[in-house]
Amino acid sequence: MNNVLVLNASYEPLSVVSVKRAIVLLLKEKAEVIEATKAVIRSEYLTLQIPLVIRLVYYVRIPRRISLPVSRRALLARDLYTCQYCGAQPGKQDLTVDHVLPRSRGGKTTWQNVAIACKRCNSRKGSKTPKEANMPLLAKPARPKYFAMAYVTSLETRNIWEKYIW
Repeated sequence: MNNVLVLNASYEPLSVVSVKRAIVLLLKEKAEVIEATKAVIRSEYLTLQIPLVIRLVYYVRIPRRISLPVSRRALLARDLYTCQYCGAQPGKQDLTVDHVLPRSRGGKTTWQNVAIACKRCNSRKGSKTPKEANMPLLAKPARPKYFAMAYVTSLETRNIWEKYIW
């Protein structure tokens, strides 16, 4: 509970900040609380619930051409820690990064060519395409639109953030 999701005025995810930074934004009236915990922070004159999701009061224009690096952590978050072939959620230690078009055939490590797979499905697919292996993907791999993903928070917080990120 030490991270807060920041939404733009249009409710699109912008970033993840610390609770301290979120409270400063709230006190300066630059943001409003959307979701909060039951825990509170008290001062002599003020009592605030600890925020989980805040929304900026004014719209912030963000450039759309931000390059997002492909990483295992980002792919796990994009694919919701789920094997894209069988739908299993075995835990991140048992998930691997799979190239849809295998690297041995010239496949690149891009958002459109990589997906998360469990170890069993990845070894079963081998160096074949999903069609050749008769293993269709659950979702077509794509570059994520929003990346407010500091998914290193608790499962409860992650569940609350889901409706704003996706």
